[in-house]
Amino acid sequence: MSAKWEKQEGNIGTLTIEVPAEEVNKAIDKAFAKVVKEINVPGFRKGKMPRPMFEKRFGVEALYQDALEILVPDAYSNAIDETGITPVDYPEIDGTENFAKGENFTFIAKVTVKPEPKLGDYKGLEVKKSETVVTDEEVEAQIEEQLARKAELEIKEDEAIVTGDTATIDFEGFLGEEAFEGGKGEDYALEIGSGSFIPGFEEQLVGLKAGESKDVVVTFPEEYHAEELAGKEATFKVAVKEVKTKVLPELNDEFAKEIDPEVESLEALRAKIKEQTVEQKKADAESTLRDELVEKAAENAEVEIPESMTHNEIHRMIEEFGQRLQMQGMTLDLYYQFSGQDEHALHEQMRPEAESRVRVSLVLEAIAKAENIEVTEEDVKAELEKMSGQFGMTADQILAALGGTTEILENDIRTQKTVEFLVENAKITE
Repeated sequence: MSAKWEKQEGNIGTLTIEVPAEEVNKAIDKAFAKVVKEINVPGFRKGKMPRPMFEKRFGVEALYQDALEILVPDAYSNAIDETGITPVDYPEIDGTENFAKGENFTFIAKVTVKPEPKLGDYKGLEVKKSETVVTDEEVEAQIEEQLARKAELEIKEDEAIVTGDTATIDFEGFLGEEAFEGGKGEDYALEIGSGSFIPGFEEQLVGLKAGESKDVVVTFPEEYHAEELAGKEATFKVAVKEVKTKVLPELNDEFAKEIDPEVESLEALRAKIKEQTVEQKKADAESTLRDELVEKAAENAEVEIPESMTHNEIHRMIEEFGQRLQMQGMTLDLYYQFSGQDEHALHEQMRPEAESRVRVSLVLEAIAKAENIEVTEEDVKAELEKMSGQFGMTADQILAALGGTTEILENDIRTQKTVEFLVENAKITE
């Protein structure tokens, strides 16, 4: 087999692949072994029809499609290895109509490859490290958050809903006199002011009491994912079944001990929170500094990002977002319903971030290559030991979870070392 790579415009090129007749015939043999098991011919047991009889009855051409499906992927994979290119999308295959038994087979793959950035300035970049001062107001805000987390919901007897209360409601939505699909719910616990429902819905429940009902009139956003509802006025018939309010615990030494058994008083808790916040701010400052350096290096580079790379990154981000929603007890479908978005809108919302991620990844990879940043066996071993301590797993278990290879781990380590290189060569002011 031989392969020839020709770069064309942008990041697209053609891979011309020639497969010798011997390999073509082997693929046809494999195709026959597969097909003959699936056909029934009177006089023969399934899978036992002789090859000459098959070709006389159906023609050898009947095997070509299966043979191509066997031959092309392997030939394409070998051609990638031979030419050293890095595809970032599925190829467009042309020339399969020339496939024939006993003849050399040449086909063309149109391939989008990983771009090679033209690096700009990445050494001596100027950045300013963030302050790490913690105010008393910040400490009190954290304590208030802890109070809110420990709050209990208490039923309000014959008292009106106020913002912050949780109302258990039944509701059904109507366009005119007709109920619409997906607009009905029962025993739904809605925190008033959370922004979970369509704008204007929650505010209209303020002032109602348990046992009362109201027609809530809202207008769906123009960009709402369900076209039949977008921009339209709807009426929700809402029945309030129960109202609960948050009751905060008393702020005293006992509360402090409950939050952190290692402290003896509220003042000790405040001091500890302040110390921890300082450390967190220092870590955040270091992280922000690294992010700024990476962003500057990426901005200074020239790179044309293939749409396929952006598209794939967007889908990874949507998958991650969906997983986070599941951890919160919500699905993407429910998110679309409550936010008024659809998959396309979320796709476009994530596009800028996806493009930035791809650009950064390509530029860091190029810097690592330019500076000969390598990953050693000791680096991998140290990272595995670190992960073992973090996740309570053995190195072998971690490797198994990574697919039995250290490639992903090596890429992560190389990225970390490249970022450290940028920090070491930056001009940092406090």
